Amino acid sequence: MPRHVVLLRGINLVRHNRIAMPELRAALGADGFRDVVTYVQSGNVVLSSRASPERVAKRVNAVIKQRLGLDIVVLARSDDELAEVVRRNPLAHIATNPSRHLVTFLSDELPRGFADDLAKVAKQEPFAIFGREVYSWHPDGIGRTPLWERLASKSLGIAATSRNWTTVTTLLAMAHDG
Repeated sequence: MPRHVVLLRGINLVRHNRIAMPELRAALGADGFRDVVTYVQSGNVVLSSRASPERVAKRVNAVIKQRLGLDIVVLARSDDELAEVVRRNPLAHIATNPSRHLVTFLSDELPRGFADDLAKVAKQEPFAIFGREVYSWHPDGIGRTPLWERLASKSLGIAATSRNWTTVTTLLAMAHDG
């Protein structure tokens, strides 16, 4: 059965959008998803489903609303899509610390002209856009850098959530193990 990586935006940050991972796994399993596993507490799920990644994201969002009472941005990629994200990493030659190398996953391609806007704020932070992913390298740390703040902003007009390179590659390994 096809494997999917599901990314929840903004959960378990301080006191906001608290979701216990055992409760999330149980809710998703009860809804018919198979082989549900989570990684750390920040909304990373790997599961099996015959549905498309888009349908998986919509179903997971509905389950979280119905069973856990939260309206969370949910994005999903198939294991093949995530493998391609890892394979094509355009910043591999400069991103020497995986905790400072991010991939921002988008629900759709960036709005026209947004790349130019990012270039204006990304003074010391190289980035590359490929379809529905933005790769970025933050050599001085992520913190509140202008590029990261812009990518995390709701002003994008599309759903987005970021993961560091360690998380991305771990999720791919988990998807392939299932």
